Amino acid sequence: MVQLSDRSDVPPFYVMEVMREAERLESEGRDILHLEVGQPSTAAPAGALEAVEGLLGTDRLGYTGAAGLPALRKRITQWYQWRYETDIDVDQVVVTTGASGSFVLSFLALFDPGQRVVVLEPGYPCYRNDLAALGVSAVPVALSADNDYRPSLSDLESCLPLDGLVVASPSNPTGTVIPEDQMRNLISWCRGNNVTLIVDEIYHGITFGDAPPTALGLLDQSPGETDAPVVVINSFSKYFSMTGWRVGWVATQPAVAARIERLSQSLTIAPPTVSQHCALAAFDCIDELEANVARYRDNRRILLEGLASAGLDKTAPADGAFYVWCDVSLLGHGSQHLAARWLDEIGVATTPGIDFDQRRGSDFIRFSYAGGADELERACQALAHWMNTST
Repeated sequence: MVQLSDRSDVPPFYVMEVMREAERLESEGRDILHLEVGQPSTAAPAGALEAVEGLLGTDRLGYTGAAGLPALRKRITQWYQWRYETDIDVDQVVVTTGASGSFVLSFLALFDPGQRVVVLEPGYPCYRNDLAALGVSAVPVALSADNDYRPSLSDLESCLPLDGLVVASPSNPTGTVIPEDQMRNLISWCRGNNVTLIVDEIYHGITFGDAPPTALGLLDQSPGETDAPVVVINSFSKYFSMTGWRVGWVATQPAVAARIERLSQSLTIAPPTVSQHCALAAFDCIDELEANVARYRDNRRILLEGLASAGLDKTAPADGAFYVWCDVSLLGHGSQHLAARWLDEIGVATTPGIDFDQRRGSDFIRFSYAGGADELERACQALAHWMNTST
């Protein structure tokens, strides 16, 4: 019998089953409306693609340093100054193979097997799966709609002792944004309890109210200094519309960044070089990127209004990212069953909530509005018709 590690036995992404079935139906000629995919429907910015075209055939595009292209690391520090008025140094930044690479490298650098790290539910499943694969104990903390799916210090206190906490703002799947005062309180609490804080900021730039500050900009304002690091992870996938290019970054204190760089030397050698050049040029394409955000804003309105018209009005605030987290418990079906029915019966692909909350996710569906307005309108009409005729 083949020997496999227990660490590799992590749950699958159930949305991948939806995507696989959607592809099968499309191959048979069915028209499928995609509200399951968590990625922009736009390509990388035009100016960035033009810059890459100029390199192909003229540049060797060999390895960069493990921490990334020096010009890109420098430009990331300038981004923090321009967008957040926050000064960081180049030695605080490590470019990675997507935010996914950032999490694996950061978790390896920060935690030893057996240590305890809080992950919030609902939340992005790769946090807990990555930790489990590394032998780190993922401690789930259930978030409440009553608190707009934001973590409370009392919930965290009940989990002590802890070694780490992972939060996202804006969040996938709820779209929740943690306000500045609450993020400052989280930082202060973590430092006071010697808990390492990892903040996922990959949806920064896609918000529909007050823009959240970077956690890096709140460090000097937070009391209770300890040695516990604050690690910020970001990516070129969402706001910069470069999912398939696989470029992300970690920004943290220099000692942690140095460890991450050394791990990267062995695990990935370096991030993809052509992708790093594309990412560097993407910083010069802000007008195009902001036009994408304006489209997401319109799409958000279409989807929220359409779901409400269909009777699906128990949703999270959706203040950022491009998702709506919807309570479908009134329908009396599990989310996997419901997603399968919607796909088969009306051609609307959605993500079952079990991906994001192992205990309560059967009562929720995640809708993505990263696609086109016409697709969203048609999907809402189909859902309203289904609700009127099938429930």
